[in-house]
Amino acid sequence: MKWYQLDIDEVEKKLQVTIPQGLTEEQVHARRKKFGANELDAQKKQSRWLLFLKQFQDFMVLVLLGATLIAGLLGEYVDAIAIMIIVLVNGCIGYFQEQKAEDSLEKIKQLSAPISNVKRNGKWKKINSRELVAGDVVKIQSGDRIPADIRVVEANSLEIEESALTGESLPVAKIGQAMTETDLDPQDQLNMAFMGTLVTKGQGIGVVTRTGMQTEMGKIASLIMTTRKIMTPLERKLAELGKVLIIVAFLLTALVVILGILQGRPLYHMVLAGVSLAVAAIPEGLPAIVTVALSLGVQRMIKRKAIVRKLSSVETLGSASVICSDKTGTMTENQMTVKKLYLNGEFLHLTGEGYQINGEILNGDQTVDGDHPNLDAMLRYGILCNQANLKLQDGQYTIDGDPVDGALLVAARKFGLNEAIKAEYRLVKEFPFDSERKRMSVVVEDEKSRRYLIVKGAPDVLLPRSSFHLTKDGRKVLDLTGKDKFNQAIERMASDALRIIGIGVRPLRKDELLDDAAFLETEITFIGLYGMIDPPRKEVKPAILACRQAGIKTVMITGDHANTATAIAKELELLPESGRAVSGSELNQMTQHELEKQIEEIYVFARVTPEHKLRIVKAFQSRGHVVAMTGDGVNDAPSIKAADIGISMGISGTDVTKEASSLVLMDDNFATIKAAIDEGRNIYENIRKFIRYLLASNVGEILVMLFAVMLKMPLPLVPVQILWVNLVTDGLPAMALGMDTSEEDVMKRKPRNPREGVFARGLGYKIVSRGILIGLVSLIAFLFAYHNDPDNLTYARTMTFTTLVMAQLIHVFECRSEKSIFARNPFENKYLLFAVLSSVLLLLIVVYWPPLQPIFHTTALGVLDWLIVLILSLLPTILFAYTKK
Repeated sequence: MKWYQLDIDEVEKKLQVTIPQGLTEEQVHARRKKFGANELDAQKKQSRWLLFLKQFQDFMVLVLLGATLIAGLLGEYVDAIAIMIIVLVNGCIGYFQEQKAEDSLEKIKQLSAPISNVKRNGKWKKINSRELVAGDVVKIQSGDRIPADIRVVEANSLEIEESALTGESLPVAKIGQAMTETDLDPQDQLNMAFMGTLVTKGQGIGVVTRTGMQTEMGKIASLIMTTRKIMTPLERKLAELGKVLIIVAFLLTALVVILGILQGRPLYHMVLAGVSLAVAAIPEGLPAIVTVALSLGVQRMIKRKAIVRKLSSVETLGSASVICSDKTGTMTENQMTVKKLYLNGEFLHLTGEGYQINGEILNGDQTVDGDHPNLDAMLRYGILCNQANLKLQDGQYTIDGDPVDGALLVAARKFGLNEAIKAEYRLVKEFPFDSERKRMSVVVEDEKSRRYLIVKGAPDVLLPRSSFHLTKDGRKVLDLTGKDKFNQAIERMASDALRIIGIGVRPLRKDELLDDAAFLETEITFIGLYGMIDPPRKEVKPAILACRQAGIKTVMITGDHANTATAIAKELELLPESGRAVSGSELNQMTQHELEKQIEEIYVFARVTPEHKLRIVKAFQSRGHVVAMTGDGVNDAPSIKAADIGISMGISGTDVTKEASSLVLMDDNFATIKAAIDEGRNIYENIRKFIRYLLASNVGEILVMLFAVMLKMPLPLVPVQILWVNLVTDGLPAMALGMDTSEEDVMKRKPRNPREGVFARGLGYKIVSRGILIGLVSLIAFLFAYHNDPDNLTYARTMTFTTLVMAQLIHVFECRSEKSIFARNPFENKYLLFAVLSSVLLLLIVVYWPPLQPIFHTTALGVLDWLIVLILSLLPTILFAYTKK
């Protein structure tokens, strides 16, 4: 039902209600029984036990659990307990993260007005908004939260702030008359008030047309519930890695057991060898190290004003190829600002953004060249015909009242005038702004008892009512030539996407009647024009340029008009010459397939709805992009949830949006996104570094065991030694790699392909090649020691164990760069130096401390032994030192 097209009689007929009487209690009861309460549905929450058990579905975790079971059955309880502890710790971390579950719908509910003023059986009464039904007659006034979707039937200077729902940056003036246009989006339905929006001015009466999930807010709630949450690239890659490791572990275990049995070895020994290989194949510390690396990245991002709500989505920013950003409050200041004045036949340009001047508190330092005799009068009248106030709070000015009125006050302050001049005048009469009249007037009396009518409003309304205009030479008759000049100025300001307000004055006689506004607002002396806009943030333009260098496309999505959005986009250099701006009405004419074909050429989307935003995000995703979506209003929540990573504003963002997002910007600053992308890319590269390090180490462990079995030699390592290497010796350096700073060119690379596997860009080759060499040098150490002293297997295993550890600790420095070990300063990462020294110390303790020698099957080594160990350990890194592969 298109309620905005129906006149009042038709609305009453459709809803079976009369405005003077309202509904009867019988009607209310019947409708509530049929349609339910006026509230939003909530998603069913998972039980805590189910949420906890879900943490153990990951492939990596399943592999570890399998290894735990086998180790336990074979009596290797040390291995089993160590693995089990890691699995439980990771499960608990994931559980506590997800327990902060998305309670977006609960937050949306809080936006519903708790109390409504409703007419029933001919009497006004206050009820819980939950009890409203379609057909209820409600009264709304300034400060009220709209309780349901309402068809406005009476509007007295009624203005409603709808930015949370539609993205509009200014309050919308409402009317009571039917509209003739068809297929209007919510933001254009001027006789409708929507659930969850806020009345900022005036009062009105309306009839409830939709309640609960049928409202526009309810549609958004439905979108949140039905939007599928997608896996992040990191989650996908770790799942892939888990699958690879499972296959490798099972194949190696089977291979070793079969080989051993064919060689006539005892079955128990072969199963133990198989388990040792399985333990070697599984990097037990990987899930914990990933979590720690992400946590450390989160701490760094907090310092850069970005709060991460979902750990696994941190690195997704690093692969983002498109940022879909809201305009109002994200790219702009969300503060209407006067940029131009037109008076005396010329333009004056104002400096300063929003409520500040060059970063300083308002101090009247605006300067204008030349002589402008009417400037003081224009600014003074702008203060007097004004319903807003400037408030100073915590060193910042804020507007209490209409943003346009606030902009006029700020403009006057920039020239040294403030609201104190109101004390010099007495307010005699006020004619509030009305959307039909498109103007506001006040009658004031000065200290000499002279009365003036001051009027401001749309220039196309004021100019026909003006008979005179002010010039440098005084008041002149406003002839056709004068009107043409004003119209040319209006066109020029409109082309800059400025919102234009005209202002004029008329002297009144003391005995003149003040009842008829239409009569008083004639023979006006037109003074000049204010041109204002919500200016872009200073730091956004360089952030957009930096993102472009990094191969990331920035797209503006806004509820504002196309002209305004295009002007801001050009000022920010977001919209290239070949780029397009598309409106919501144009989107409605496109199929999803057509949108997907054209999406690469579009940089600005104006006058869009929540459904449009979802379509845009999905269109980019269908083209293979990783999409980051920013926003602050309730209207952004579904698209933020659908995006690969949702970014909400910490200051201006609604709780709904924050709960649906993965990242919250503490300073609402678009430039913080650039910093977060830098950090996200670095986090992913660090994860690749320690995957490279851990798996190369594990490949070395696997091969030394496999080669020994194939050569019919005793096992060169026992399971507890392998576990020590995986958990202790590998763990600390891998963790330190996660704290590495980013390489210089990280923000000059193209975004990663979202389909890129974890072993892409030569990582698989590096892991296997280095792993083979580490395995070979460890085997050589074993063969050397075993042949020198065949009766001392413990000595041979100690040589193998020590060579393996040292080769890995040297290899870790090679993992810091994609190029070579010499590409980065080895002393740059102090955490890594500390980790390597700690690992060496722990190795010495295990080798030389008698109480630990029987547990870890080690014995003390001599100086010659260490010389052999160090030479062998250096070989893998030296051989690949000057290669990029």
